[in-house]
Amino acid sequence: MHNETPASLSIIQTKGTLDWAYPSLILASTARTMDQDAHIFFSYYGIRCLLKDTSSLRVSPVGNPAMPIRLPFGPSWLRRADLRQCTPDLLWSLPGMSRLTTWGFKQQLSAHGQLPFAEMRALCLELGVKMTACQMSLDLLGFNTDDLIDGIEFAGAATYRANSPRQQSLFV
Repeated sequence: MHNETPASLSIIQTKGTLDWAYPSLILASTARTMDQDAHIFFSYYGIRCLLKDTSSLRVSPVGNPAMPIRLPFGPSWLRRADLRQCTPDLLWSLPGMSRLTTWGFKQQLSAHGQLPFAEMRALCLELGVKMTACQMSLDLLGFNTDDLIDGIEFAGAATYRANSPRQQSLFV
């Protein structure tokens, strides 16, 4: 008789920006819809993804040079243009650009029928994605448990590693 281990996905989320948080939620919710266990461990700046108030979550146009920046409006030829490729990087570090790219990112998600971040996170919890906040990161960054959403667990890195699958996906 063959004894199979159930398929599982374990993600370590260390980034606290929208463009880095969505992939974890999409992968985890997909795993759950395929009857696989899914667990996201939120460490360091990833803790921000668990805040009740997600209004501070932004897209960083400077932090990811591979990220295309497209307008969510205008003629189709203009919407297809990658503004990052035709503008100097210095432009994306100017005041207000993070807000602009965050707005554009949210518009692009909406245009493609994707859920807003807080709804996607709630859906993951409803589907049974296990979410754990790193207790040390919580303390280090000055957050407390009341700042975070309900339905999550708290553990240190050693506890998480001891109870997680051998296979890990790290979003750094």
